[in-house]
Amino acid sequence: MKNLTYFLFLSVTFLVTDIVKAQQRNSGTVPGVIIDYSAASSGQYIGSPSICILSNGDYVASHDFFGPKATERSRAVTWVFLSSNKGRTWKKISEINGQFWSTLFRLDNVLYLIGTYHEYGNLIIRKSMDDGISWSDPTSDENGLLREGRYHTAPTPVIVYNGRVWRAMEHANGPSGLWARMFGAFMLSAAVNSNLLNASSWTTSEEIAFDSTFLNGEFGGWLEGNAVVDKNGNMLDILRVATKIEGKEFAAVIKVSADGKQSHFNPLTDFINFPGGSKKFSIRYDSSSGRYWTLSNYIPEAYSHLKNTGTVRNTLALCSSEDLTHWTVNKIILQHSDVEKHGFQYVDWQFAGKDIILVARTAYDDIEGGAHNYHDANFLTFHRIKKFRKQANKKVNQAIDISRASQ
Repeated sequence: MKNLTYFLFLSVTFLVTDIVKAQQRNSGTVPGVIIDYSAASSGQYIGSPSICILSNGDYVASHDFFGPKATERSRAVTWVFLSSNKGRTWKKISEINGQFWSTLFRLDNVLYLIGTYHEYGNLIIRKSMDDGISWSDPTSDENGLLREGRYHTAPTPVIVYNGRVWRAMEHANGPSGLWARMFGAFMLSAAVNSNLLNASSWTTSEEIAFDSTFLNGEFGGWLEGNAVVDKNGNMLDILRVATKIEGKEFAAVIKVSADGKQSHFNPLTDFINFPGGSKKFSIRYDSSSGRYWTLSNYIPEAYSHLKNTGTVRNTLALCSSEDLTHWTVNKIILQHSDVEKHGFQYVDWQFAGKDIILVARTAYDDIEGGAHNYHDANFLTFHRIKKFRKQANKKVNQAIDISRASQ
């Protein structure tokens, strides 16, 4: 009887502890499914969300940590999570020491993770043969150390085209401390049947560096490029653009040769208007609708008076284009009226049949007072956009009443 009483006591204790932890995570209003949580008081914020669909249909997601108590400047930490029920629940399956700013992608039945070792660190790639539970260690140029030096990226798409794997990157070899201006854009590519962990398998395109004369002297730099193929079969690197031009958002379109070696950019023609272009975005092509799709931090007119467009991340919009030049904001997916401590940002996503599935670096309310700010996210959240193709012919009403924005 005493043993039974003690067992019941332990069971209730563990149950209460789990409830308290759940309450600490969620004030009851966080949108989507919470994958992970890190309170502002921890000094470790959630960054670089990525998501991939495994060959068996399960979902795998990842994020890293940044902040004053994180180790992103020496040996960054990335956590990997698995969902076996289409995103309804998640469990942590691995922790990687020495991985930052990374994208999950699958080639055949092998899962890869490509990014840097730490902030502005070596360019590395790891592979997992057991769907993310264990990972290779990039100790040399024969097993994942692709380039030594200072590199920058984010979880942007890895695509396969013309027998090659393509991934946009930035070389952070410009003036130290000048964010965005230090980034030179280039494309990595490797034969699809090559050993992707071998540095010699990868070709690096010509690097295009920052140029202060772009955008009539208002260019602040580019970063977080997307590997995208246009409808003429050209490989492009489409990048986020930092600019001082008030109320305007752009993307930059760099053309890359078929062999992945040459790059070309015309500053007079290759900047395009892009909703949410001053923040990280990912672009993917959907053959069923014949459109390119993105999820971006578009700025509605109600917030257009805010001068620094790169800091406005309280609205996540589904946008599409038939030609990669003219973009339509089709639907607001997530929004909060406050821009100071709320953000749905650095979204990574995948097509999943008729739906889009996505993970977001989410700054939102919790019982400790919420995120440190819009940038320093306290949640990794999962979301599903059902039957997204039905939004293709719709256009968001610009006159959004922010008092009615979702809380």
